[in-house]
Amino acid sequence: MTEQKSALRPRRHATWFHPRASLARVGWNVVVDASLDGWQHTGLRTVDFRTAEPGTTELELGAAEIERLVVPLAGGCFVRAVTEDGALHEVELEGRASPFDGPTDCLYLPPGTRAALSGAGCVAVAEAPATTRHPLRHIARDEVTVELRGRGRASRQVHDLGTPAVLDAERLIVCEVITPAGNWSSYPPHKHDEELPGRESQLEEIYYFELAASPGAPAPPGGAAPYGLFSAAASSATEIELDERVRSGDVALVPGGFHGPAVAPPSHDLYYLNVMAGPGERVWRITDEPAHEWVRESWEREPPDDRLPYVRAVNGARP
Repeated sequence: MTEQKSALRPRRHATWFHPRASLARVGWNVVVDASLDGWQHTGLRTVDFRTAEPGTTELELGAAEIERLVVPLAGGCFVRAVTEDGALHEVELEGRASPFDGPTDCLYLPPGTRAALSGAGCVAVAEAPATTRHPLRHIARDEVTVELRGRGRASRQVHDLGTPAVLDAERLIVCEVITPAGNWSSYPPHKHDEELPGRESQLEEIYYFELAASPGAPAPPGGAAPYGLFSAAASSATEIELDERVRSGDVALVPGGFHGPAVAPPSHDLYYLNVMAGPGERVWRITDEPAHEWVRESWEREPPDDRLPYVRAVNGARP
């Protein structure tokens, strides 16, 4: 068993953790899809039009048996979409100054829709294979549920962009998490890699990371790139081992196993976009790692982090 784990470890790292730019394809900064070994239920694309190749002003999404959620990360974007019935939809997404400036509006594209994205900011497209034709929908910023989870140094803020509470979809679940500097999120470590009715759901998960200096924090000397930490460990259903430094633009793929924590450094806030989908029920049910179940009970004795909730930016300024 020891020899097998040692032999598998390099492949696990190469398969499940992808540093910035390592998943780039023509026009896109990140592409996660079923062409990656062992991946089948979720997808992600990102493009930063601010740093794109000269002449790249528009990117196309082909019609396929895929449902999508277009999420502006920084700045807004324009989407021209044609649904399967031939109807044209032109939607201007307002977006926000950065991922740390409150929730954003977003756009759900049903399967069979072809679309073109354009703009001057950074945009993510969450994807999942699907066949059900739910209506195309523009989700306004004010429709996004904002949750505060955890307590003390495990406090974080969650934006339900495309969860079952907000969006009708077949498979896709999308949310984003902001973890204040020095805090832990995706904690306690938990898993969702088995379909156990009423107890746990089977969901692949993508983490896309960004970091930004906390208000008042000095810039790292010499232009050093700040990093957080992300961990995942094997469960009885999934073999995985990750203990990674994560920087802006990095991607972690979680096919299963006990994942977390995601840790923000003392001087920087940590953001991640989560994309989840699986073969079963569209619901997020989790099992905590048994050795860390006590963490949730400890929250009853701790106050929430007074840096939350984040206040939306005014005139593009961080709170």
